[in-house]
Amino acid sequence: MMKWVLLLLALFGTTPSTSFTLVKPVRFSRCLRAAATDCPLPGTAKLDVDWKDLGFEFRPTKSHLKLEYKDGAWGKPELVSEPYIKLHIGATALHYGQACFEGLKAFAHEDNSVHMFRPDENAKRLKSSCERTMMPVVPPELFLEAAREVVKDNMAYVPPYGSNGAMYLRPLMFGSGPRIGLQPADEYTFLIMVLPVGDYYKDGLAPIPALVIEDYDRAAPRGVGNVKVAGNYVADLLPNMEGKKKGFPIGLYLDSSTQSTIEEFSTSNFIGINKKEKKYVTPKSSSVLPSITNKSLMDLAKDGGWKVEQREIPIKELETFEEVIACGTAVVVTPIGKVVKGDDIYNFGDGKTVGETTMELYTRMRKIQNGEEEDKFGWNVQVC
Repeated sequence: MMKWVLLLLALFGTTPSTSFTLVKPVRFSRCLRAAATDCPLPGTAKLDVDWKDLGFEFRPTKSHLKLEYKDGAWGKPELVSEPYIKLHIGATALHYGQACFEGLKAFAHEDNSVHMFRPDENAKRLKSSCERTMMPVVPPELFLEAAREVVKDNMAYVPPYGSNGAMYLRPLMFGSGPRIGLQPADEYTFLIMVLPVGDYYKDGLAPIPALVIEDYDRAAPRGVGNVKVAGNYVADLLPNMEGKKKGFPIGLYLDSSTQSTIEEFSTSNFIGINKKEKKYVTPKSSSVLPSITNKSLMDLAKDGGWKVEQREIPIKELETFEEVIACGTAVVVTPIGKVVKGDDIYNFGDGKTVGETTMELYTRMRKIQNGEEEDKFGWNVQVC
């Protein structure tokens, strides 16, 4: 006990008052580590709702990070409290859609340390998007440092351990220089917005029905479906809203050439689980965005003895799957209870309970993200 008192003296230069209560050594040392690195504790901000009732929606935080590219070079990162941007009327992002973005999360662990989940993969994917849209690449080391800084500055808004929430990071890159002719901008802006989030779907992890989108295409072969550009998502707004009016929270797209093979859900990758053959099947297509969540789940499946297949999936193969999953950063996994295509209905399980394999993959992923299971893959990157 005396060594803790001496440590307090060294840190604060005073003796503890008689009302001061020493906590268990393991927890006390964790608090000291947070103090030593000058990091605020997560989950200390005052919100309009309880941390467990966040949902997935915008909420103001302390700051966002801004980085500008001018005269062929990146400037210095800046933390900005004002949630608005001043943009030239001729910006290429406005006229030609020269914009892309990313999505990742940071999680509080039981010891109050905070870790981002696989930010290096987001840096790589952003690079691919920037190259396809002729924007300057944000160097990976700059991306990681910028992400660290904005999370650290908003540490109070990271949902606390046990709340089932996370801090969502939305890196955004766009052409901010003016161009009227079709050409790349000469100036670019890179932002990272952060906000605390809970479950994407209000009712949490529960099966939902999906509708095959037959009147619209999400992406074209040799187009930009494999990069995370803003235009890919606006294309889904109308069919998504039409589907929701019919009672389907999510849409499933087929390949635009033949309308015979599965591509991906509105904002998520597709996974089919064939339990009889112990197969994890996901589409391989140049029109599908490589999902970091799917990549992680594939590693977990392999680690669990499943055979992972990334290939074309004919729509009729839905009949062979006992479970179907939509996966992505926002949701991790969304169980699909049924897929409807015209008069054809493909059911998975009883449509009410989460499939066993889906739950196993989800639980293991969340345990790694929350620091409750050994991070044998080296996915978590500590902020504080």
